[in-house]
This record gives sequence, structure tokens and C-alpha cells, in this order.
Amino acid sequence: MQWYLKVLKQYADFNGRARRTEFWMFTLFSVIASIVLALVDTLIGTATFVGSGSAFVYSPGLLGGLYALAVLIPSLAVTVRRLHDQDKSGWFILLGLIPFVGGIIVLVFMCLEGTQGPNRYGPDPKQEAMVGGGYPQGGYPQQGYPQQGYPQAGYQQPGYPQQQGYPQAGYQQQPPTPQA
Repeated sequence: MQWYLKVLKQYADFNGRARRTEFWMFTLFSVIASIVLALVDTLIGTATFVGSGSAFVYSPGLLGGLYALAVLIPSLAVTVRRLHDQDKSGWFILLGLIPFVGGIIVLVFMCLEGTQGPNRYGPDPKQEAMVGGGYPQGGYPQQGYPQQGYPQAGYQQPGYPQQQGYPQAGYQQQPPTPQA
């Protein structure tokens, strides 16, 4: 949910880079919201569902249409930032206008990993998450790496004195054997 809100906070920000996680989590929550709104529109009678022969046509209702308009610009912005993560121009989004294959090409671009390290559009968003500890941005603390605010054996952190008598990383002595 925080990835969805992050994209909404960057409503019309077409600069910078976006991770795959940011793009796909926004897409997931947007699809879920669209399905829920389509059901509500159908229940209140603002959506149209017509079946003729072997074809069915669904026309979104008032709530679905308003939601689609509300997330149009953030959707375009996160897609452009995703292209920037691969060091591609945002204009590549126009490939989606090519009939049949354009959408597939853009979909493949959204699935590809971004360039490692900084590129002409900014620093690597994965590196920024690692520097900040990763946890507040949506990841889980990595095992074996020092986390900000939590003392761990073998890592000197300011404000946390190392306790005496506890083995640190690399401790090679054998523990004393218990006597009966």
C-alpha cells in the first residue's frame, strides 16, 4: 500500500527513477480498486453491461470513470520513471500506441531490471533503499547487515557500547564445559 501512496504523492513527477516494485504494486492496487469500483458501479446501476450473441460489452460507470481519470497522470508518471530506471527516454511510452505489439513491448520494458548504479535520470533507487536501511521504504531488514538503531554483534554502532563477556563475531574460544 505504501508503494501506491508513494506514486500518488509523486502525482505528476516525471523525473527520476522508479523500481519494478513501485510500478507493479501501484498497478496491482490500481487494478484491485478498479474491480471494486466496477462492482459498486454495477450494483448502483451506473455501469452498463450488455450481452449480444457471443459478445459482452462492459461500460464503466461513474465511479470507475472518475477513478480512471484520477490515476491517469500518476500512471503515466510512474511508467515514465520506470523507463528512466532502464536509462530509456520517457517517450518510449508512445510505443504502446502501436496496434497489437506496442502494449507487449511496453509490458516487457516494465518487467526488465533497471540499470545498476546511477544513470542520466538519477541515482539507483535500489541503492537508495539500501543506504536508508531498506525497511521504511518497504523491504524487510536483511539478515547479517547492520540496521540503523539496532545493535548487532560484530558491528560498532554509535550509542550502543559493546557489552563485555559476550562473544563477538570471530570469537574462537571454546565455551567452558559444565562440571557435574
